[in-house]
Amino acid sequence: MAEEVETNADKILAEAVRQSNKIEQDILVNPKKYRVLTGDRPTGRLHIGHYFGSLKNRVRLSKLGVPTMILIADYQVLTDHDAFDKISQNTKQLVIDYLAAGIEPGENVCIYPHSHVPEANQLMVPFLTLVSSAELDRNPTVKDEIIKSGMKSVNAGMLTYPVHQAVDILFCKGNVVPVGKDQLPHLEVARLIAKRFNKKFCPENPVFPEPHALLSKTPMIMGLDGSAKMSKSLGNTIMLSATEDETAKLIKKAKTDGQREITYEPETRVEVANLLRIISLCTGEEPESIANNIGNGGGGMLKDCLTEALNKELRPLREKRAELEKDPEYIRKVLKQGVEQAREMAQKTLMEVRHVMNMEI
Repeated sequence: MAEEVETNADKILAEAVRQSNKIEQDILVNPKKYRVLTGDRPTGRLHIGHYFGSLKNRVRLSKLGVPTMILIADYQVLTDHDAFDKISQNTKQLVIDYLAAGIEPGENVCIYPHSHVPEANQLMVPFLTLVSSAELDRNPTVKDEIIKSGMKSVNAGMLTYPVHQAVDILFCKGNVVPVGKDQLPHLEVARLIAKRFNKKFCPENPVFPEPHALLSKTPMIMGLDGSAKMSKSLGNTIMLSATEDETAKLIKKAKTDGQREITYEPETRVEVANLLRIISLCTGEEPESIANNIGNGGGGMLKDCLTEALNKELRPLREKRAELEKDPEYIRKVLKQGVEQAREMAQKTLMEVRHVMNMEI
């Protein structure tokens, strides 16, 4: 039997898993050794997929003392969305979601939109010279995003999207990026740019770290329709800002199957398994145990259990969120302070870049 040839993608994934596990262990001992870069595009409020997939982990890392940069990628909305008239509003809603989830802005945590950090964006031009158009054209994550967006004509901003992400990561010397496996191609572009920049301009004293992925261990949360990943654009989500009654109504519409007995079989009963996993994320109980407790209670009992567990989990967040909605001045203050912090870092990095590129005056 012929040996299977390990593809480059397989090698990248294997190395990413190895490094991620190593970093997870070391972060517990040396949190200040790392700087995390994470964030979201301001396309609307966050939902429970964001909460379990990334928000809870950001809170965990920041509480451990890891310096954390939370980017609001407002420029990147322009690559495949026409909702620019709502960017400012959505930005503030993201901040409210972050703070309500338990993120505490300050010296160790910086929240900012990258359109307000011009010094960082000046890195875009030199970074673009370090990658070829062919390398950008074959990025699988960009291809997937183009297909999902339904774009008839692909703008240059979409193709250079990974380079802008490299700017976001490297301007602050970010060395850890929490991502899912599907985002590894983007991170590889950042690693490639850092490596090429250092080799070309400063081989003796590298300016940029080569960032590593911190791979998410949370299973993908499917939408309530059971057909795809939870997504605002597909309308299959439960927003963090939803009321308890709204949550109950949405869960009642969730897709299950016709079987009365509830069992955890991820391969054959995908929709039921998804709802059991969400309950598990709320309670900490194993999905198999939850299924056994429900037994022949059917889909109705499963949905009731999910409603109770999710509303209990989100109750403190929603209460805090309601308070923050009443204080828009505080939200603006958080953003302004974050921009000041980010610009200070960017100015320092830009000075280093100009120095090694012989562009000082």
